[in-house]
Amino acid sequence: MKCPSCSHSEDRVLESRPGQENEVTRRRRECLHCSYRFTTFERIEDQPIKILKRSGAEELFDRNKIYSGIVRACKKRPVSLDKIEETVDDIDRSMRALRKLKVHSDEIGTLILQKLHNLDQVAYIRFASVYRKYDDVKEFIKEVNDILVETGRRG
Repeated sequence: MKCPSCSHSEDRVLESRPGQENEVTRRRRECLHCSYRFTTFERIEDQPIKILKRSGAEELFDRNKIYSGIVRACKKRPVSLDKIEETVDDIDRSMRALRKLKVHSDEIGTLILQKLHNLDQVAYIRFASVYRKYDDVKEFIKEVNDILVETGRRG
C-alpha cells in the first residue's frame, strides 16, 4: 500500500474493523517512513456481472448507472440521498445474490421498479415511463390508476 503523503510502500496497520454490514474491512494505517496516518477499505473482489441488453449487446454491471437513474427518477421528490444509496445497495446485493455472471436487463429493471414502488410512487412512475417505453398514453394512465387503487385513492 502506497502512502498518500510520501508514496513509501511500507506501513503498519493500527486498527482493523468491519464496516458496511461486514462486506468491507476498514483499516487505519501508518506510514513507516513519514508517520502519516490514513484509512483503507478492503472488500472481496466479486466476479463481474455482465448485463444482457434488449439490443443483444452486453455490458458490465455498473451500480453508478442504477444510482444516477434512481436520482433522476427521484429529482425534486422527498427522498434523501441516503435512502437512494440504501436502495442501490439493496439492488446491488440482490444482483450479486443471484450468483449469475450474466443477467438480463429486464431483471434489473424489474428489481429497480419494485424498490422504487416502495420508495416513492412518483419516482416509480417516472422510472417506469422510461423503462417500459409506453407506446400510448392509455398504458401510462393505467399504471397511474393501478397505483391509485393500491393506495386507496382514485383519480
